[in-house]
Amino acid sequence: MRILVSGAGIAGPVLAYWLTRHGFRVTVVERAPGPRRTGGHAVDLFRPAMDISEKMGVLPRVEERATGTRRMAVHGEGARRPVRVDLSKIFDAASDRHVEVMRDDLSEIYYAATRDDVEYLFGDSITAVSPDGGVRFENAAPRRFDLVVGADGLHSTVRRLVFGDESRFTAFIGAHFGVLTLPDVSGLDGELVIHVGVGRTAGMYGARHLKGARVLFLFRSERALDHHRHDVSRQKELLRGAFDGMHPDVDRWLRELDRTPAFYFDSITQLRMDTWSRERVTLVGDAGYRPGPAVGGSTSLAVVGAYVLAGELARAAGDHERAFPAYEHAMAEHVRGSHAAALSAAKTLIPTSRLGVRGLAQGARLIAALPAGPGRALLRLTTKSGRLYNSMAVGDHPPSPTPASRGRAGLVGDAEDWLGAE
Repeated sequence: MRILVSGAGIAGPVLAYWLTRHGFRVTVVERAPGPRRTGGHAVDLFRPAMDISEKMGVLPRVEERATGTRRMAVHGEGARRPVRVDLSKIFDAASDRHVEVMRDDLSEIYYAATRDDVEYLFGDSITAVSPDGGVRFENAAPRRFDLVVGADGLHSTVRRLVFGDESRFTAFIGAHFGVLTLPDVSGLDGELVIHVGVGRTAGMYGARHLKGARVLFLFRSERALDHHRHDVSRQKELLRGAFDGMHPDVDRWLRELDRTPAFYFDSITQLRMDTWSRERVTLVGDAGYRPGPAVGGSTSLAVVGAYVLAGELARAAGDHERAFPAYEHAMAEHVRGSHAAALSAAKTLIPTSRLGVRGLAQGARLIAALPAGPGRALLRLTTKSGRLYNSMAVGDHPPSPTPASRGRAGLVGDAEDWLGAE
């Protein structure tokens, strides 16, 4: 049975790995010319996603690539000095198994685990999907597959072709975000530096194996701002307007906008669909149920979704009419919870009032002052998102004892895109 997966970010390679182990023949098509190697932004893997990574045999590599961020300095706008917090208190309270890793590092690790068994078509994209599984590509010759899976993120091509325009399924949750890369930055030494003001938050962090640093900008707006997702000049203009004059640190970060080697900007939106499946096509990860970047654990959700989808297809012996509804049923509660948690996280991370800014700083001060035990107890009551992603039940789907025969990996060119689809 042949399955086409669109997207080689996170969900795509994880899905390809497990489908192959269950005996299916898998092809992954990816618009980018090759695996992304620029680092991307930091993402979190909570216990279920780490357990799945361990079953894949890649957890040691994931842990080797952990960012190494250990402390957080919170600057409330107008405050004279920052509050410093031991991040291990927060991570330990949110999850008993957790790692923060750069997204592109994680994607490359998952790709490496599959490249010998999965056919990869880099530098290509799907242009048409027929009800009987016929697929047309921008570059490759037309082919036929038994099933097609969209793992190609918020701006999913598969979803657009099969379900309709993206605007039908996106819900703006009141904020925008931007990420840029700074050149070689010394002095961070495992510290996340955050500046928090009314309606805006900016933070800089690094990774122990990368020379540069990343800056994340989050800001509120009543409506989705007018910009095209490929109009980088307009996006940078919006970012400057939202953060100009916040703090000398932030002004210095903004001055790097015209020199940064990597930049990404988008509205913070959720994907809300009544169903992720239609005939021989289904969606996984951000393509079907994105909770929201920077405020929701979309990476862990994508890993779990990919594992569950592969398992349900194996359980149904490839019968999509049984497997797709079972997959949606298994993931429905996780998706509803992630959407709610993302809305809550956005309110906390981007305060709407001076009282909210002070409350965030005072909360950080309290965590810093409490001993480890009481601090963890307090955080367990307040880290709703972490608890949610840590407690997702995924079941057990043992791989087939006779996996599919090896395919071929079609690696073309070097990475140009930075953040990617997920």
